[in-house]
Amino acid sequence: MELPVSDVGTDDGVLLRWKAVFGSTLQSCVILGGTRVDRAAAPAAAAATATAAGDNEATQGDDTGSIPESFYTNGGLKLRVVWTISSLIAGATRHYLLREIVKEHPTLEQVALTDAHGQGTLSMGRDQIREFRDKPLAAAAAANRTQVPACNMKLRYAPMLELSDGTRIQGATLVVIKPVGEAGGIGGGRKELDEFVADAFDGPYREAVSALSKRRTYLLEMNGF
Repeated sequence: MELPVSDVGTDDGVLLRWKAVFGSTLQSCVILGGTRVDRAAAPAAAAATATAAGDNEATQGDDTGSIPESFYTNGGLKLRVVWTISSLIAGATRHYLLREIVKEHPTLEQVALTDAHGQGTLSMGRDQIREFRDKPLAAAAAANRTQVPACNMKLRYAPMLELSDGTRIQGATLVVIKPVGEAGGIGGGRKELDEFVADAFDGPYREAVSALSKRRTYLLEMNGF
């Protein structure tokens, strides 16, 4: 199923992609973002690398995976929080909309709800749909969406990510989210979560996730909303 428009508004040139798995509530979510994407005119032979060249955020930090101090003071972290919350709200809203569809189609075993712009995907497999049917849905107060539980987040960042086709992503960011208390998310362990993250996106964005996954990890927590 495909929605006609994306849920999260972004400025021109900004990269934002997300994929979330829900059962009766959020199980896992992965977000890939960048403040600017420069498309390559011709393919390059080099593998994906993170460098500190370029402008804007790409002039900050080093190539060790450390986030520069300016990231916290110039609005960089705030922007990533906005991306994260907006993507989770988008996923929770789509999840809420699926109530009647799942109810009216008892033989349904898999759902992938995307949008025409390819920004986000809500995914539910057989186990998630069974849980969705069996457990009561917790709706957010005064909002037509599912409540998002308290979550742990792993953030990885590269000032500049250059992919093998020459595409450059400035301020490249990978956020992996799972509810507090869940060992691995998506109803499984660490291996299942790692596989979900690695396979979340196609093409150059799959390569971007692989490169960012090797960067230093920063842990964040978020209350439910």
